[in-house]
Amino acid sequence: MKIRPSLPEEAAVLTQIAHDAKRHWGYPENWIQHWQEDLTISSDFISNNLVYVGEHENMIVGFYALVVGGQQAELEHMWVAPAYIGTGVGKELFIHAMQTAAGDDVSQVGITADPNAEGFYKRMGARRIGEVSSEIDGQKRVLPRLTVETSS
Repeated sequence: MKIRPSLPEEAAVLTQIAHDAKRHWGYPENWIQHWQEDLTISSDFISNNLVYVGEHENMIVGFYALVVGGQQAELEHMWVAPAYIGTGVGKELFIHAMQTAAGDDVSQVGITADPNAEGFYKRMGARRIGEVSSEIDGQKRVLPRLTVETSS
C-alpha cells in the first residue's frame, strides 16, 4: 500500500469511505444521517490539515486526518473502506499517522473513538484516558477517549 498526502479534489471519495466504514458497524441509517456533518470531508479540511490516503492498486482504500495544535494533535478521522477492514490497512495508516505527528514535534495524539474501534487503537498502543458521552435518538452513547504518546 502506498500512503500519500490527500488532494483537495478527493474530498468526495474520502467522505464516501467515512460513510461506508461507519455503516459497516450496522448503525441505523438515521444515525448515519445524524452524523452526516461529522463524516463529511471538505476540500478546505484537506487543505488545512494533515490528511493522508492509503492507496492499493491506484484506489483509495483508507485515510486519516491529523489536526495539529502545538505539541498536541487530534486524530480527527481514520477510516478504512469496508472491503479492507482487517487487512492491515488501518495498522499501516495508524503507524504513518503517529510517525507524521512525531515528525511535526507532536508529543501526544488524542482520539475520540467509535466504540467498535477502541480495541484496535489499544492494540496500536493507545491508552484510555476517559470517555465522551453523547445521545442519539434518546439512546446514550459512550465514546472512548484515548491518547497516544509519540516518539518525537
